Amino acid sequence: MKILVVGGGGREHALVWKLCQSQRVEKIYCAPGNAGIDELAEPVDLEVTDISAIVAFAEERAVDLTLPGPELPLTLGLVDELRARGLRGFGPTRAAAQLEGSKAFAKDLMRRFKVPTGFFSSFSEAEDAVRYVHEVGAPIVVKADGLAAGKGVLICQTVTEAEEAIDKIMRWRLFGDAGGTIVIEEFLAGEELSFMALSDGETVLPLASSQDHKRAGDGDTGPNTGGMGAYSPAPVCTAELHQRIIQEIMIPMVRGLAERKIVYTGVLYAGIMVTADGPKVLEFNVRFGDPECQALLMRFNGDLAELMDAAVRGGLAGRNVSWDSRAAACVVLAAEGYPGNYERGKAIHGLEGLRGWRDGMVFHAGTLRRDGTVVTNGGRVLGVTALGADVAAAVAEAYEAVARIEWDGMHYRRDIGRRALERET
Repeated sequence: MKILVVGGGGREHALVWKLCQSQRVEKIYCAPGNAGIDELAEPVDLEVTDISAIVAFAEERAVDLTLPGPELPLTLGLVDELRARGLRGFGPTRAAAQLEGSKAFAKDLMRRFKVPTGFFSSFSEAEDAVRYVHEVGAPIVVKADGLAAGKGVLICQTVTEAEEAIDKIMRWRLFGDAGGTIVIEEFLAGEELSFMALSDGETVLPLASSQDHKRAGDGDTGPNTGGMGAYSPAPVCTAELHQRIIQEIMIPMVRGLAERKIVYTGVLYAGIMVTADGPKVLEFNVRFGDPECQALLMRFNGDLAELMDAAVRGGLAGRNVSWDSRAAACVVLAAEGYPGNYERGKAIHGLEGLRGWRDGMVFHAGTLRRDGTVVTNGGRVLGVTALGADVAAAVAEAYEAVARIEWDGMHYRRDIGRRALERET
C-alpha cells in the first residue's frame, strides 16, 4: 500500500512510525511532516488546508489510502473530495466531521440520540448568552462553537468570569470565527477520560483507554492547551465503565448518524467526564487525540494499516485489537510561552542520545531540520513516550528521557499521570 498521512504533529509522527511496521505498506508520504517524520516518510510540501492539492497529489501518486491526522482537513471535506475522485480516505465526511467542527451540532445530536451529557444552550448573540448565565449561575462552561485548537473551552467559577468569557469569545473574537456561536453548558465534576474507537459506519471497535492533561501547569492549573501529556490505560476506566461507554455513548452516536444517512468512518473520540452519575460526554472529536495517540500506538499490537483499510472497506466486524500489557506515558515538551506566543528556531539538544531507546520513542511535533540541526517550530515540540510495567514505571521512564533533552525555554508538566498514580498507590 501507498499511504499519505496529512499533518505534521506528534500524532502524525506516531501514526507514520506505526504504519512503517506494517508489511502491507510499501511507501508513506506525509504532508507536510516534521524533522522526525521526515526520517520515516517522504515529505510533501503541502498545507493541510489545501484540499485540492492533497487530492491531486494522492491521485497523481496512486495513493491507496489517505489518512488525515488533524481535524481541519476533515471538516473541510477532504474525505468527500477523495471519494469524488475514486480515492480512499480514512476519516469521516464533512457532514460527520461537524461532530467536532460545531459543538452546538454535536450537543444537539447527543440530545436527540439520548447520549449522556451535561445540560446546555447555544447562542449567537452575546446579550442572550449573558442573560442565560445569570439564570443558571456558576460554575459554568463557556465554549467557542468552532475549532479552536483545543483552547476554546473556558471554565468559569463565577458569573463574572462567565461574562468575561463571553466577551472574549464573542465580542473580542479571541478564537476568530470559531466564536461566532458559543455553547454554554453544565460544569461536570469528576475525572476526565479519553475514549476512542474505530468505526466503519456500523461496527464500533473500541481502543484502549487513555487520559490527557489539558492544562498548561502542574496540578491542572493555567490555560487550556492542545494537551501536555497522556497515559494509557486509564485506571478510572474499569471494565464495567468501558462497556457502559460503548453501549451508551459510542454505539448510539454511530447508529444515530447512520439513521440520518451519515456513515461515520474513521476514529470517533469521546472526551468523557466520569461523574457520580456515570459517564457523560464533554465533547466529540473526529480523529485520534494528540497526545493520547502517542501513548496508544506505543501499546498497539498489530497491523495499523490493515485495520484502517478494513474500516474504510466496511470490514471491522469480528476484528479485535491486541494491546501490550504494559502501560505507556507521554510527556509533551513545549516552547516557552505556549499556549500563548512563542519563539521558533531554538536548537534542540540530546535527541541523538535517545536513538535506539528500547522502551520508548521521542515523537516530533513542532520541529524542523535546519542546516543539520533539529530546531523548534511550534508550541508543542516533542512527545517523549515510554512503556513501563505500570503507569508509574512508564512515567518514570519517560521523565528519565526528558532529562536528557534541552533547548532554551523548554517547559513541561512534571505531574503527568498523577491521577493514575494516586489510584495505583
